[in-house]
Amino acid sequence: MFIEPFHSGRKKGWLEVICGGMFSGKTEELIRRLKRVQIAGQTVEIFKPIIDVRYDPGDIVSHDASRIRSTPVENHFNILLLASGVDVVGIDEAQFFDASITEVVEELVLQGMRVIVAGLDMDYKGKPYGPMPQLLARAEYITKLHAICVQCGDIANFSYRKNDANKQELVGGHDLYEPRCRSCFYAGVVRNK
Repeated sequence: MFIEPFHSGRKKGWLEVICGGMFSGKTEELIRRLKRVQIAGQTVEIFKPIIDVRYDPGDIVSHDASRIRSTPVENHFNILLLASGVDVVGIDEAQFFDASITEVVEELVLQGMRVIVAGLDMDYKGKPYGPMPQLLARAEYITKLHAICVQCGDIANFSYRKNDANKQELVGGHDLYEPRCRSCFYAGVVRNK
């Protein structure tokens, strides 16, 4: 993909990444930031992967039922077409896109847009998830959020899967996942082997 170099006189864009484990408030924080953008009268387009239909097929919805209108996309390159000329772009569940999402985000930033991306930084095995490491490396601003470990009450940044499915992309909520601290996460992983 050709990326036009930044020219002085153009509006400068930047990338913000909100990351953490399940139930840490990533989507809630994304929605909060995007609603403030709307209140300020800036133009915004919001996207999520088409596979995320947990709470609503169209809206982005947090676990606490906060919501905002979004456009589900099957291919992240559609974001480039649909976000043309806006001030701010929001992307939820970025871990479900492939590595090329970083090129799309970079193009939007170079066009002068503020891009806010939210996603899991680690999968259910505690490994870096999809394009998130590349997005984190390129971000001007990073917010790492934590949940509370359901086993011991400590801070949790791991997403423990409660079943033995081996598929990396398994969309779910409290029915499939629980937040755990590092110690409780690895204690559970050992017990489930």
